[in-house]
Amino acid sequence: MWTRATLFAAALAIAGAAAAAEPSQPDVTVAGEISGADHQTYREVPFDVPEGTERITVTLTYDKANRTVVDMGVWDPARFRGWSGGTRDRFTIAPSDATPGYLAGALPSGRWRVLLGVPNARKDSRAAYSVNVFFDRAGQSRASAAIADPPIKTEPGWYRGDLHMHDAHSDGSCQSRGGRKVPCPLFRTVLAAADAGLDFIAVTDHNTTAHFGGLRELQPYFDTMLLIPGIEVTTFGGHANIFGPARFVDFRVGTAGVPDVDALQRDAAASGAILSLNHPALPSGEQCMGCGWTWPDTDYDKVAAIEAINGTMTEGPFAGLGFWYARLNEGHRLTGIAASDNHDPDVAPGKSPPGPAPIGRPRTVVHARALSTPAILNGIRAGNVFIDVEGTRTRLLEVEAAADGRRAAMGEVLPGRRPTTIRAHIRDAAGSSAELILNGQPTGARHPVASDDARLTLVLKAEKACGWAAVNVRSSEGKLLLVGNPVYLSCDTVRPQ
Repeated sequence: MWTRATLFAAALAIAGAAAAAEPSQPDVTVAGEISGADHQTYREVPFDVPEGTERITVTLTYDKANRTVVDMGVWDPARFRGWSGGTRDRFTIAPSDATPGYLAGALPSGRWRVLLGVPNARKDSRAAYSVNVFFDRAGQSRASAAIADPPIKTEPGWYRGDLHMHDAHSDGSCQSRGGRKVPCPLFRTVLAAADAGLDFIAVTDHNTTAHFGGLRELQPYFDTMLLIPGIEVTTFGGHANIFGPARFVDFRVGTAGVPDVDALQRDAAASGAILSLNHPALPSGEQCMGCGWTWPDTDYDKVAAIEAINGTMTEGPFAGLGFWYARLNEGHRLTGIAASDNHDPDVAPGKSPPGPAPIGRPRTVVHARALSTPAILNGIRAGNVFIDVEGTRTRLLEVEAAADGRRAAMGEVLPGRRPTTIRAHIRDAAGSSAELILNGQPTGARHPVASDDARLTLVLKAEKACGWAAVNVRSSEGKLLLVGNPVYLSCDTVRPQ
């Protein structure tokens, strides 16, 4: 394919890989030895938790050569916080979530105790052990890194996902076994996404992290699909998804703690998340309270993406496509994404009313260095992304622009005001047509897509190569099938004489 790794993308990949690896220096290390005298006894390993800690991760290693067995649990200064016996070598606890078997909740400062149980230690044996403790605090994420799952896939490629859905932890519902409409268990939503053939999903319940623990529990079972924690931050002036937060983000814009939307944006970034505006062109007021994005002081430099298509709203006055294009024309660099906004995993294609859609329809297709949360979020930031409106498993839209010997993929920048060649690789869309979009408007006639593995070459004259250009694909009836992200054409560069 034509896309290539840039220095920027490489830097993101290195940063993401570092974040996913366990830090070499924990905040606390306690080493000791288990001997035969410890057989069928318990040992406490104390450690102190500082004020302001947002997550704790504990890892245990020990010598198993002589069939020594060590179980593990933990107490905070006042109460029991969990037990995993000998089934785990690490656990994490935060206000938002915890490893299964451990209790999420407040992290009081003071003396905590890891409890080591020794169900077996041979009479003359000796086994060294080490307990490492990692903290998340302001500006540090050692605990999150220490518990991070390895990538589901390590190779770069196109990964297909749905970035907006709900379950019982907010307003998702489905039919019970007896046929009643009930709050829908998280498992049902995740199972429907797996059945749809998705590579990743973000579960984005409204203003809560209650589903984070469930996602942590489900990820080992759904080991071919990445589960990204998300929150639909629902305010009086609009909804925004945040993807990958390590903690709760306060949604109460207009209060002392969150005086304006800029404070919300800063807190979302501090949580480790990226922010995307949801269904921004919907009306607000009594017709749809807080649905459209109306905050006048939005800093679009702190917005990573815009939901260009939400559910069945592909084009028209309530679709986000025009809102996104308008922000691009203002000079902002924002990735266009799409999502189902699903509230019922049982809804079938063609059966959903205007608005939310079946899981995976539409889907956002991200070129990422791996299938992991850091890689997918970095891929969205970088912008080499396209939207598959019908949620297929195979359609492809690769775009590369070239000018003066330089090349750029979607999301990247070329110097403008030069003759520019745009090449599009379109797969599994025979009989459709491609259109070149320049600064939000189609340029000239559509170009037939004659086969299921088509390559088209489109040309921009130098005087028109300014702003941004994208490629969209439409069916023979004119319906959008694929929506490409921009290649940016910088008008500030002066062509040498």
